[in-house]
Amino acid sequence: MTTSRRTIIPRADHPISRRNLSDNAVRVLYRLRDNGFQAVLVGGCIRDLLLGREPKDFDIATNATPSQVKKLFRNCRLVGRRFRLAHLHFREEIIEVATFRSASMVGDEPDDFAEGAGRPPRIVKDDGGMILRDNLFGTPEEDARRRDFTVNALCYDIADFSLIDYVGGIDDLNRSIIRTIGDPAVRFIEDPVRMLRAIRFAALLGFKIETGTWRSLVELSHHCANASPPRLYEEMLKLFLSGEGERCYQLLRQSGIFAALFPTVNSWLETETEEFPHVRFGRALEAIDARSSAGEPLSPPLLLALLFGEYLEEQAAMLRKGGASPQEALDTTLARFVEDLTSTVQIPHKVALGMRGILACRHRFTATPGRRPLSFISRPGFGEALRYLELTAELSDEAKELHNWWVKYLAGNPPPPAPPRGEHLEPGSPKRRRRNRRRRRNSPAVHHSHP
Repeated sequence: MTTSRRTIIPRADHPISRRNLSDNAVRVLYRLRDNGFQAVLVGGCIRDLLLGREPKDFDIATNATPSQVKKLFRNCRLVGRRFRLAHLHFREEIIEVATFRSASMVGDEPDDFAEGAGRPPRIVKDDGGMILRDNLFGTPEEDARRRDFTVNALCYDIADFSLIDYVGGIDDLNRSIIRTIGDPAVRFIEDPVRMLRAIRFAALLGFKIETGTWRSLVELSHHCANASPPRLYEEMLKLFLSGEGERCYQLLRQSGIFAALFPTVNSWLETETEEFPHVRFGRALEAIDARSSAGEPLSPPLLLALLFGEYLEEQAAMLRKGGASPQEALDTTLARFVEDLTSTVQIPHKVALGMRGILACRHRFTATPGRRPLSFISRPGFGEALRYLELTAELSDEAKELHNWWVKYLAGNPPPPAPPRGEHLEPGSPKRRRRNRRRRRNSPAVHHSHP
């Protein structure tokens, strides 16, 4: 249970200094305060500062409405329908400003979010209890109580530099616990993505998920598939690129969430091939974690190819045995894979095409050097495919031998420089001047009359 008593920690009793804060966030806080509004820093930035971590972003909550924030800041853009937010765009960062919200239900009809439409904004839930829209404004305490976890509900008040804790977040932070605010079953049904966030925070911070929270998470794991597929895709990227992806994966499997989001792949993982279990998924995440921790970014197509490559390669191999060409087998397998995930983790078309290019090159790598090797290494996606081969080389001896062969080949046969964009010239041919083409106007028909 979370405490109902507000705790104020004065500046002398906590380590957060204004020097630790974003200069832009401080300016926003002061401008809101100077214009008569209450404004506090909230959420993960406070949690990270107390843990000695560097925050990725600074979020602000205020009693100013979104339209009032927009009037104060010329660099403001209002975003979102479910949660109406103000994004303040600075050169190097975006400061998110949200209005204090209430967790009370006041109606069940959607509103049009026009402040002045004659009725207040409302919270809207579906028949199962999942929040569809949430724009009912409230007090700072109500806003803290509607957040997901206690450690994410701490506030920093710019008025006196104190910390305010309404829900026992300081205690849970000191005990390294992830706990929902209120009934975990209700909170997870309201927003199933909170289950993924609980796993990500536990893995990233090295915290333990509180017993009641974990029990509800396991019981409701199948509800995760009720969230928006594009949103689930974004959350999965955060999990697997967090630097603690392997730990996230283990918690996803233990909780049942992985089975809910990737049912076909999960069934495949639970079977054995030639009496060996499928372990490459976890080992791939260990390699990804090492790269993420070293500050080496991975693109979404490369990430997904590394995670699901073994599964896709096995499925494509079965189609090749049935007579399909390598490219046809890959295209069919990838199309089925993406279609199966349409209702859960929706992979964007552009990302799927990137995966196709990487995996097609993976098959081509087995021919050393094969036909037209210079054309192959000059492909636009060759570098990404070679990196895929490099990372899979850490997982199998066959890939290691292939990678070593291509690295030696490239050392003696560097790819030719790419021609200028829009130019396709043969070697030694003079550069042709591009002609500017005018767009033809559709002139009205002219009718000539003859005497």
